[in-house]
Amino acid sequence: MAVSGEKRPPPPAPASGGIARKLMLALFVSLSALLYKQLQPPPPKIPGSPGGPPVTATRTRLSDGRYLAYLESGVPKEEAKYRIIFVHGFDSCRYDALPISTELAQELGIYLLSFDRPGYAESDPHPGRTEKSIALDIAELADNLQLGPKFYLAGFSMGGEIMWSCLKYIPHRLFGVAILGPVGNYWWSGLPSNVSWDAWYQQLPQDQWAVWVAHHLPWLTYWWNSQKLFPASSVIAYNPALLSEEDKLVIPKFVHRTYMPQIRQQGEHECLHRDMMVGFGKWSWSPLQLEDPFAGGDGQQGKVHLWHGAEDLIVPVSLSRYISEKLPWVVYHELPKSGHLFPIADGMADAIVKSLLLGHDGST
Repeated sequence: MAVSGEKRPPPPAPASGGIARKLMLALFVSLSALLYKQLQPPPPKIPGSPGGPPVTATRTRLSDGRYLAYLESGVPKEEAKYRIIFVHGFDSCRYDALPISTELAQELGIYLLSFDRPGYAESDPHPGRTEKSIALDIAELADNLQLGPKFYLAGFSMGGEIMWSCLKYIPHRLFGVAILGPVGNYWWSGLPSNVSWDAWYQQLPQDQWAVWVAHHLPWLTYWWNSQKLFPASSVIAYNPALLSEEDKLVIPKFVHRTYMPQIRQQGEHECLHRDMMVGFGKWSWSPLQLEDPFAGGDGQQGKVHLWHGAEDLIVPVSLSRYISEKLPWVVYHELPKSGHLFPIADGMADAIVKSLLLGHDGST
């Protein structure tokens, strides 16, 4: 019982500070969850899985359980004198094989194998894909299809960059290699800063940012190329500003492809974005460190041919020039008027193959 006249203590103040802190924490958690969701790519739509696209291609199963879809052309492999595996480029698939003429394939006895790289079209994705893993995939693909202990390789654009990995990791499986308009990594060791910077500034500013993100912040690659705040990769967007004059003449062969929807059907992250993350990622080695894998050959086989168009506006030619200068065992072919799409120009595929198989000078 209170004594008359006694002062009572004031009631406690509401715990406003504690409530505010809890609200701030809840807001931070909510925003973090929303941001995390935006940064995460959707799961891939794997061919043959529930809700995924149907399997229509011929496929082979690799030792880790993944499937690679492939396409055979030319003469039957049992009758072939030359067996070539072609590695497609960025935003392409098995149908975008080197267009060797039927006449040349029959004349020389050429069997050509092309395949969907992981995450493209109907080949299963490979979340752990590296510059080494694709070379091992190619070797296993050759074994599954019984192509023999050695074969020829040709790769275009991003597939051209993969040729360097094959020369490092599976040189014992190769008769010869054609590297066509290869993508280069601006951070490869051994590239002088003036060479890499010169090539770097030949890109559009938005592509500089897209490549920078793929190298330094690979976990942000999906968001960067799907957000609408800043211009993303102009290559993904098919910006016509990237086409040289000769590219404009041959682009109808490239864009009128009825199978284009199939290329990205698993989701852009598993094909396009992961290509960028690997191709422009942090490699532990550089093509400039490679030694001639065919040293001591007979001069007819075991050659590496590097082709690049001097007017290439997608992949700067300067990196190929420098690499070919530093690797004297690389046979360099620079096409003075050609752009990035030179392999599909009339007659070029046959010239490339004759050079690779027969040692011709590559003139058309």
